[in-house]
Amino acid sequence: MRFLMDKDKIISLLDGTADDWLFGEALRLRNQTIGDKVYLRGLIELSNRCRKNCFYCGIRCDNHNVERYELTKEQVVTAAKYALEHGYGSVVLQAGEQQSNRFTDFVTDLLSEIKELSQGKLGITLSLGEQSEATYEKWFAAGAHRYLLRIESSSEDVYKRIHPEDHSFATRLGCLSSLKEIGYQVGTGVMIGLPEQTTESLADDLLFLKNFDVDMCGMGPYIEHPDAPLGKSQTPLEERFRLALRMISLLRLLMPTINIASTTALQAINPLGREMGIAAGANIIMPNITPSFLRANYKLYNNKPLSDIDLSGFDVAYNEWGDSRHYALRSN
Repeated sequence: MRFLMDKDKIISLLDGTADDWLFGEALRLRNQTIGDKVYLRGLIELSNRCRKNCFYCGIRCDNHNVERYELTKEQVVTAAKYALEHGYGSVVLQAGEQQSNRFTDFVTDLLSEIKELSQGKLGITLSLGEQSEATYEKWFAAGAHRYLLRIESSSEDVYKRIHPEDHSFATRLGCLSSLKEIGYQVGTGVMIGLPEQTTESLADDLLFLKNFDVDMCGMGPYIEHPDAPLGKSQTPLEERFRLALRMISLLRLLMPTINIASTTALQAINPLGREMGIAAGANIIMPNITPSFLRANYKLYNNKPLSDIDLSGFDVAYNEWGDSRHYALRSN
């Protein structure tokens, strides 16, 4: 079942006209179409080294106040073993964007190692930015089957406001198309509450996600970082939080069978943020399993939570990949 909503209806719901109905319908539809289980993705932040200089990001290359690091192969393998032993169905390998033969080979080796140590039991998502099609193909062949590449805004004008001139909106779209053609389960996402962003723009973001036919999505509120130049949003933090929950619910109504993450940025605003994201229709949580002594160095935004959440209240799908139902349907 798909809810048929035009842009005007989406805007009215984003403006907060019927939150109780919206959250309730999204939760009901999620449970009806893909069930009420919550799937785990153990997040391993490989490195905070980044060649990009995005105006909103705390690990942008021009930020010299952050201590840079890269995990060793042994540290990544240890984290993956932790995920396997604790029943996580999947891991996510995330890093600041790097493009080099050394980095490509490093990730390829990690993929093979994780597949071997888990005997194929751990699913693997990558979130490693823009790469060449050949690199994407190499990683897919080595065992990655999901890729998250956030577009941040579907508006080229907004995209240009939050990135330097050498960042290309067309390149980002081209990468997403390449990932889909190769066969990945493709995820993207947007930031909510950016400076000068309107609910009309957010409605366009939701329609973009639907029209691009994504398999998974991770989106959350924009949170200012003191070492990033984008600046302060005119939207109060609490309103950004509510907008993010509405975006999750609306996307669930528009695309009932995709995977939607309840992101850490929600928890950065509200201690129960990720739980509330699940209650609004999300079905994915990504506990951070990066070595704890390094987590503070991977701060994309201010007040990023460094600890995990309490999963006791969820029907957690242990030892399951939790692949996107939408991907299976569109691939047949």
